[in-house]
Amino acid sequence: MFKGSMVAIVTPFKSGAVDEKALGDLIEFHIKNGTDVIVPCGTTGESATLTHEEHHRVVEITVKTVNKRIPVIAGAGSNSTSETLELTNYARKAGADGVLLITPYYNKPTQEGLYQHFKKVAESVDIPIVLYNVPGRTSVNMLPPTVARLRTIKNIVGIKEATGDMKQASELIRLCGRDFDVISGDDFTTLPMLHLGGVGAISVTANVAPADAAAMFDAFFAGKMAEALRLHYKMEPLHGAMFLETNPIPVKTALALMGRIGEEFRLPLCPMADANKEKLKKAMKEYGLI
Repeated sequence: MFKGSMVAIVTPFKSGAVDEKALGDLIEFHIKNGTDVIVPCGTTGESATLTHEEHHRVVEITVKTVNKRIPVIAGAGSNSTSETLELTNYARKAGADGVLLITPYYNKPTQEGLYQHFKKVAESVDIPIVLYNVPGRTSVNMLPPTVARLRTIKNIVGIKEATGDMKQASELIRLCGRDFDVISGDDFTTLPMLHLGGVGAISVTANVAPADAAAMFDAFFAGKMAEALRLHYKMEPLHGAMFLETNPIPVKTALALMGRIGEEFRLPLCPMADANKEKLKKAMKEYGLI
């Protein structure tokens, strides 16, 4: 259902509020440069520090600006099942093409608890659901057999797998089948996951290099493996730069250096350390972004 280069788009701020113009401009930048799917209100979109009203507004702006030119998968997850239901319902009403639902964090549910959480949401809201597994952030790893149970629910259509573990990705694809969208959530391992049977990536790096990110997928799906590999290695230093500090600090700093957004974060996220900012600038200059 969802395929290719999907950007985990940042949420720009201006004087403490969502910068709606900058967000709209970023969306146009992505569509112009070949991004296949826009994903607002994820980790990179600082969803954890958005109010519900801001969250709703970011989804609204994204859906309206995209205007059905490409799909929108709205982040709608929470560690509360009732809150996840509320955010998912809103995304459906706003016109999103799907939702991205993170595994509940902090409360560390069991595998059965994860199954019951996602089953409840899927059976309550008629919208395509992409699960999101990122144990480095949530402290819980949704295992392939659990995902295989969930994939039998008709509107659970895929998973953003962000463990970076190719053994787990391989087991996931084997158990769930090739008609279930396994999407990389780790830029470094996107190309290896494609070779295992993955279909795309929800990418941080695509925020700053959307044309190259999209071109790598186009090359891979066209069978041009040498070109896909060239672009993978071209972007690899940029992937590293995007994680010099906690995401989305480096990517928002990079976009500010490119003149696309203001350099503003929500506490507890804060501006980059000077030494890391210099490393980021160096990587961007070598890439030709600034």
